[in-house]
Amino acid sequence: MPYIDDFPALFRNQMPLIDTRAPIEFNRGSMPTAINLPLMNDAERESVGRCYKYDGPEAAIALGHQLVTGSLREARIAAWVAFAKAHPQGALFCFRGGMRSELSQQWLKNAGINYPRIRGGYKALRRWLIDSSETIYTKQPFIVVAGKTGCAKTRLINHGNSGKRLPGGIDLEGLANHRGSSFGRRDGGQPTQLNFEIAVDLALFNANEEPVPHIIAEDESRLIGRCALPQHLQDCLKTAPMVAVDATLEARVEHSFENYILANLADLEARLGNTDEAFEHFSGDLYAALDRIQKRLGGVRHKAITRQLEDAITAHQRGDTAAHQGWIASLLRDYYDPMYNYQLENRKERIVFRGDEREVAEFLISKQGAANRG
Repeated sequence: MPYIDDFPALFRNQMPLIDTRAPIEFNRGSMPTAINLPLMNDAERESVGRCYKYDGPEAAIALGHQLVTGSLREARIAAWVAFAKAHPQGALFCFRGGMRSELSQQWLKNAGINYPRIRGGYKALRRWLIDSSETIYTKQPFIVVAGKTGCAKTRLINHGNSGKRLPGGIDLEGLANHRGSSFGRRDGGQPTQLNFEIAVDLALFNANEEPVPHIIAEDESRLIGRCALPQHLQDCLKTAPMVAVDATLEARVEHSFENYILANLADLEARLGNTDEAFEHFSGDLYAALDRIQKRLGGVRHKAITRQLEDAITAHQRGDTAAHQGWIASLLRDYYDPMYNYQLENRKERIVFRGDEREVAEFLISKQGAANRG
């Protein structure tokens, strides 16, 4: 029965995949193009695993066939058949490319579909991605986009090339589904750490495929929300040349207002449907974010900005959304800017260019070469 082991082509073509592992394994981390159509559910997998441990492989196999039989087996085969017919260029896998995917492949073949499986399974896919990223970290130079909070670094990476992503740009905050600050939580939650690492590896692979002389990434700390950057990526970002994006306080307030206020509330309203419920979640998130930095703000400053926030929320309920810009300006000017100025002063020798958003985008595009401007 057919195998697939050309992993670069698999990732390049975003091959649709069936992950036949149990849901608990899939939910921990899988390939982004995979759907979970398990051979065994969590309880069945646990029972078979216990049997394997105490009674050996033959007993475990027999138990697996006993648990997945009859209409249950037919339903799972039907789900694989439907996926395979919808995605004839796909494949299936289990953890190591062994018994579970082999059995799934055989049952599919018995149903009239000769569907390939991934040689080595999830473990081989993950290992290949890790090795690919390690090569990129070692051989591919990085450029880091720095700038004060609200200067539109993420927008520059995603849209700075005439509305398209910068060549070689990777949006780490987008992959983490978090805007990076205490106020950066986004609706929908964050991926698991493993799924975040897989997404980062794939973003690096895709950027390196363009090809480009540099990988461009935003200046990030170790954590984006609760997602930790891989250690080698942290090391690259700490030593790479930097470009600094300059923007006025007014422009940064407006950008922060659009992202942290208007966009966040719109996302909640789209998901919940109920505007009152969405606003309750939205305002609660703002108070919680402010409380998370209370110690660093200090008691007096925290109380003052909390009062500004309370007034803005009251005004917002009356239809005056722009009232939020007051407390945003206070927070940027009195909290985030001094912290950024201190950090940048300690790294000023790494800055190779600075300018406004357009000037930095033009500089980065020129660094990536004329062949990549289209």
